[in-house]
Amino acid sequence: MASPLSWIGRTQTLADGLQVRRVLPAAARRAVGPFVFFDHFGPVTLPAGTDSDIGAHPHIGLATVTYLFEGSFLHRDSLGSVQAITPGAINWMTAGRGIVHSERATDADRAGARRLHGLQLWAALPPDQEAMEPAFQHVGAQEIPTVTLPGGATARVLVGEAWGARSPVRTEVPTLYLDLQLPPAARLDLPALAPEQALYSPELPLEVDGQPLPACMMHLLADGQAARLQAGPQGARLVLIGGAPLQRPVRMWWNFVSVDLERIAQAARDWAGNGFAPIPGDPSRVPAPPWRP
Repeated sequence: MASPLSWIGRTQTLADGLQVRRVLPAAARRAVGPFVFFDHFGPVTLPAGTDSDIGAHPHIGLATVTYLFEGSFLHRDSLGSVQAITPGAINWMTAGRGIVHSERATDADRAGARRLHGLQLWAALPPDQEAMEPAFQHVGAQEIPTVTLPGGATARVLVGEAWGARSPVRTEVPTLYLDLQLPPAARLDLPALAPEQALYSPELPLEVDGQPLPACMMHLLADGQAARLQAGPQGARLVLIGGAPLQRPVRMWWNFVSVDLERIAQAARDWAGNGFAPIPGDPSRVPAPPWRP
């Protein structure tokens, strides 16, 4: 059973001019509910001409979940999806047996200085659905339900269900992802909404059960227990992630997730041998690192 635990991510360079804080997986905790990966990028102002593009790369065995606070970029994938990703929307890409996608700035955005701030998470698929058909869902910001809570706090239900509101995003296992905002000095009594859950504030500190939680630190809540959140003088904005625990521990290598190491090894061979379907109109390929089981 999980007990309260906090940790900070490690900084990595994702593309020229764009760094991320990788919060999951971590030595302290490998997963929260189905979420096995949590990247926080920005907030940053990128100068005109900065190359923040992520070229074509593959995934298996997971769903990517992209959520922006500021900025935009263009998603393309091997299913033929072409979707502008903008603040407040949820983009859920199910890799299943294999998908390739890229994320690029538009020419218009690249022409001037631009802000970028957001999160990308991966949710592991259940073992019996790792080889399901790939799919892509886009749910616009206006389609995400918002709940007003006591004390003036609001909760956008990005994925899953909370306080009687349900997100239209379809998932393979019980999953919860909330965007919570508290007014200055407000309190929120947060019930246990999922079997496993954790909090992350991307910019502002707050208190959880009377203890400080600095910005950019993930805090795992005790299983099955409520928590009291206290905003500071600037208010607070944070996300809650969680859901049902993994059915089995997963293995991760590069962009691949599976309970079966041989499935990951086969995906590595397929990418090296051009075995993945390409993205229409995007011939780029991000090379895989050397294979190390």
